[in-house]
Amino acid sequence: MRRFLPDTFTILLVCSVVLASLLPASGSFADYFGVATSLAIALLFFLHGARMSTDVVIAGILHWRLHLVILLTTFAVFPLLGLALGLVPHSLLPQPLYLGILFLCVLPSTVQSSIAFTSIAGGNVPAAICSASASNILGMFLTPLLVGVLFSVGGHGRLSWDVMEKILLQLLAPFVVGQILQPWIGNWVRSKKKILTPVDRGSILMVVYLAFSKAVVEGLWQTFSPRDIAVVVGLDMLLLGFVLTFTMRGSRLMGFNRPDQITITFCGSKKSLASGVPMAGVIFAGQSIGAIVLPLMLFHQIQLMVCAVISQKYSAAAETA
Repeated sequence: MRRFLPDTFTILLVCSVVLASLLPASGSFADYFGVATSLAIALLFFLHGARMSTDVVIAGILHWRLHLVILLTTFAVFPLLGLALGLVPHSLLPQPLYLGILFLCVLPSTVQSSIAFTSIAGGNVPAAICSASASNILGMFLTPLLVGVLFSVGGHGRLSWDVMEKILLQLLAPFVVGQILQPWIGNWVRSKKKILTPVDRGSILMVVYLAFSKAVVEGLWQTFSPRDIAVVVGLDMLLLGFVLTFTMRGSRLMGFNRPDQITITFCGSKKSLASGVPMAGVIFAGQSIGAIVLPLMLFHQIQLMVCAVISQKYSAAAETA
């Protein structure tokens, strides 16, 4: 039963939401906390750049067919499904929560959990490392562009050049600096994972607390009912179930071997909370993003629980064989 229980980070996320609900940041404290959060996000993407081996990323290009399938699933199939969910009546799915689901659909894949589940299941781990890394690098460009295209098509606003500039300065620039310094500091950063993990998770918790603080002040919990949250959970499960089925059967029909099928399944079905929350803070700056990140937070826990079970089944099947 332990695999169905939330992990420590998920519990901390829930605590951040509870804290924001009881003691929301406001006034000058919210302003100072916002500056600190922006700096933490920049540090987060700098560390991503410093950790990621350039050789691994370049080597991943050689298995282009596998990576193409994963990237198309992440940045094409998911967004199309998000648009399809726009057919759900607003009386059942409030518009702000639907926008959160649509935003979830344009995010890159996770890195750590995709690689971990691929490893447990006996998949192609080097390909998973390359694919997840490429997804996050491309996501810094594709996610904002897809937000601009899909939100404008639905009449929900569009992405401005000011937002693109903020993304380049706050997310991409630190990542590039980290990549430049990677040959000198990469090994040290990777060796200090336990020390630097609080920076990763701490920056996300800061964004979540700030986002929900603003949303609570604006009446988030008075706007959405428990039924609304249950609908989001149901649609998150439906979304994940469809993509898992698509990646499992599709990769088999396309003739990939078993390790590659596993890699496509786990890398193609994930959405990154670590990248999504900071991106939401930049893309939707000045807006209430509590409803935007709520579907992503729920999807994060659902994907971990479901993929934990699937990876164990793959592993058991391999041992039996």
